[in-house]
Amino acid sequence: MTERPAHAYQPGSGVDITVPHSARVMNYWIGGKDHYRADQAAGDRVRAVFPGIVDLARTGRRFSGRCVRYLAAEAGIRQFLDIGTGLPAADNTHEVAQRVAPGSRVVYVDNDPLVLAYARALLTSTPSGATAYLHGDVHHPERILEGASRTLDLTRPVAVLLMGVLAHVGDYDEARGIVHRLTDALPSGSYLAIRDGTNTDPAYVAALDRYNRTGAAPYRLRSPAQLAGFLEGLETVGPGVVPCSQWRLDPPEGGAGRPARPAVYGGMGRKP
Repeated sequence: MTERPAHAYQPGSGVDITVPHSARVMNYWIGGKDHYRADQAAGDRVRAVFPGIVDLARTGRRFSGRCVRYLAAEAGIRQFLDIGTGLPAADNTHEVAQRVAPGSRVVYVDNDPLVLAYARALLTSTPSGATAYLHGDVHHPERILEGASRTLDLTRPVAVLLMGVLAHVGDYDEARGIVHRLTDALPSGSYLAIRDGTNTDPAYVAALDRYNRTGAAPYRLRSPAQLAGFLEGLETVGPGVVPCSQWRLDPPEGGAGRPARPAVYGGMGRKP
């Protein structure tokens, strides 16, 4: 483990490497190299209480990929707004979508300057599609939509991805309001896909309580019913809001690597 990630990025004034950041901790859990000692330490504290966190993180990543494949291949979506994208890794949203439909257009949004640096360097596109990055915050959905409109046509269906993001919004009603402000601005036929940790496993709850005391942005667990509430007013895509390991599993994936105690849930809805 080095003080600087493997890629040659020199942190500037916007990056505090002494404080863990959720995107970099997640990168550590999924086996990436783009994290610092503070992120590794925070991730290890969680894993000491809840050893299954690495499996959950990787299961959540696979869930995101299945969502994008469904949206591109079955729902016919060609525009994606990925908010809270995190650090680039294998099978990013644009890679999955453009394998299905090369003309797909993808906008990534994150508020970490380190993510910005890597995204600009590593997130490319097919010639017929487009990939863009916005430095933005989920608390300001109107600003996100305004920036995304430079790449996406917001009069046509868009899939909004909120993967592991809404738990960083402390107040539930505020989080629901953010979701409504995003979906209300989009046309019929648009989709919302969500994924977050839940309070269904006491060990996971204890682990996240420890994580929240590291100085990182707090990550607040909610019930599966509360997660389902984010899809209120949308047509829920089957099988609904369920453990990520159970959502439309790819046949080759089978049960391999499935965490024994599902604590991260996800789901998707379509705007009528």
